[in-house]
Amino acid sequence: MERTQSIQKAIDFEKLHSNFFILPNAWDAASAKIFEQCGFKALGTTSAGIAASYGYADRSMPFDTMLDAVRNIVHAVDIPVTVDIEDGYGEKPEDVAEVVKKVIAAGAVGINLEDSTMDPQKPLQDISIQQKKIDAIRELGKRLGIPVFINARTDPYWIKLETPFNKLAETIKRAHAYQEAGADCIFVPGIKTFTDIRTLRQEINGPINVLAAPGLPSAHELEALGIQRISTGSGPYRAVFSFLQSIGQEMLERGIFEPMSTSKITYDDLLRL
Repeated sequence: MERTQSIQKAIDFEKLHSNFFILPNAWDAASAKIFEQCGFKALGTTSAGIAASYGYADRSMPFDTMLDAVRNIVHAVDIPVTVDIEDGYGEKPEDVAEVVKKVIAAGAVGINLEDSTMDPQKPLQDISIQQKKIDAIRELGKRLGIPVFINARTDPYWIKLETPFNKLAETIKRAHAYQEAGADCIFVPGIKTFTDIRTLRQEINGPINVLAAPGLPSAHELEALGIQRISTGSGPYRAVFSFLQSIGQEMLERGIFEPMSTSKITYDDLLRL
């Protein structure tokens, strides 16, 4: 029954990309449950949020620690969960496939795989290496007999280089290559302008995922453009901690407790989560 449910969740998640939807990113069981109660049909994880909640910087958290968080999130909700695995925790395709195998065994239906690196001299991974990773994940799904939704993240808009380059052209080139390798969706964080998003939509077949950020066109505009998915990244996590910072300052500087004590979620609500 569990395997049947996992396959059905994977199918349901893939079907969501036939239309437009918003995918919030959770960092623990409670945030996942809140998003489910809001009515979202699926959710993702935020690697930055999970890392920070465990006391790590983004992309420095041990894989086993991330996997524990993923299990907690998956078990807290009934909706599909896709997992941000950063760069796959390795360069060898077989190592990345092993990581994905464990993530899927934890109950996830898909992954984000990014092509940026931690090397300032080479901020983007070679396209051929990224293709091999995607192909290895696709083959893993076939062996397991469970669909694994691959959201291929490409980061030309995300990285900073001293030498200007055509971010849109590089994004499109990488998107085509990743689709050829078997990616189900192309994720382009950092793209914001209406014209660039429209061109991206015109040049790429298949689902496109963009990241919610200041300056991004509205959800209605993106839906009209034909974008399938908006994810939130670490935005909700940062918003929660911004609020935590503000109520802490109110308590210390003004002796005011109302912002905390008048929250919509009561103690009983928290227990029911």
